[in-house]
Amino acid sequence: MTDTAQISDFYGYACHTFTIDGRQAHVVEPAKPLASRPWIWRTMYWDAFPGVNQALLERGYHVAHIEIGKTFASAESLKPFDAFYSLLTDTYSLSPRPVLEGLSLGGLYAYRWGHANADKVGCIYGDAPLCDLKCYPGSRGKRPDNEADLQRAMDEYHFATDEEFLNFNGNPIDTLAPLAAGNVPIIQVVGDLDEACIPSENAYIIHERYTKMGGNTVLIIKRGCAHHPHGLADPTSVVDYIVACTAGGDAAIQAAKTAPPHGTVIDLPPGEW
Repeated sequence: MTDTAQISDFYGYACHTFTIDGRQAHVVEPAKPLASRPWIWRTMYWDAFPGVNQALLERGYHVAHIEIGKTFASAESLKPFDAFYSLLTDTYSLSPRPVLEGLSLGGLYAYRWGHANADKVGCIYGDAPLCDLKCYPGSRGKRPDNEADLQRAMDEYHFATDEEFLNFNGNPIDTLAPLAAGNVPIIQVVGDLDEACIPSENAYIIHERYTKMGGNTVLIIKRGCAHHPHGLADPTSVVDYIVACTAGGDAAIQAAKTAPPHGTVIDLPPGEW
């Protein structure tokens, strides 16, 4: 991707690692890129639970990531995302509408950058996504690291008081309208026993509100599953949905035949996820 990139192996594919705006970035090339040059952007936790990314590489998608740290997706901290997006779309001609992948805390990053750039998003895939700061790092006492992370989030967002934190209206659950207006499809996979990113405070609210807005969304619920493991043992349903929504051409047509329809809620009992 750049003259100074280091090339390593990513599950059999060439991974280019380089620095942009002082941040480490990765871009993995598929063996046979689709003509539309689609890509999925892992917003946090590079290489954790990579099943969907591996499957999309097989289908001709690039996989990308830039590391911006545990900043809770404050507006200022997301600025490197803009530079990364411009590099991949303007300089390297990847699709102008990537898939944003929000894994756990990465949900904040995917939805918040997506809200501000709805015309630059092809789809959002949330995997046990955090969608409300009040759930975490709010809710003091539920986890031992809440206090330190809460202070970090307060500093990142320049909140002076708890009241400012609690009244913040820029959480993903509150900022879906631009995505719905831009016809950005959303697919989410959650465990109903998730204790870290509680579905009723995060993904379920996204699904309910987005549906009422007329947005296209799919929710896959893993019954009996906690926050881990992420993803699905067989990610085909997620991958088909993403490809149907973002690949274009024959790849999208074929994927649409088996992708879950918009509006679907899929319940997976223990042993099937």
